[in-house]
Amino acid sequence: MSLDERFNKAAEDVKKLKSKPSDNDLLELYALFKQGTVGDVNTARPGMLDLKGKAKWDAWNERKGLSQSDAKEKYIEKVESLISALGVA
Repeated sequence: MSLDERFNKAAEDVKKLKSKPSDNDLLELYALFKQGTVGDVNTARPGMLDLKGKAKWDAWNERKGLSQSDAKEKYIEKVESLISALGVA
């Protein structure tokens, strides 16, 4: 299976987790997904009242410089660890 196929499968599998991952895990998944699909952050940081948006932007921006293929690999590893910890429905 190619990297993109494994990445897309992981993106589907994460939706089937038995319970919701922690906020930190969700931020990590978001950041790795965005880095893997878009690359480096390409938008302005949200305003100070958008706390959730800022947290997501900051998490994504922390991955700046990580190649898209490396981000996809890390995303797949993260999903696999969450499946091991939480199980799938």
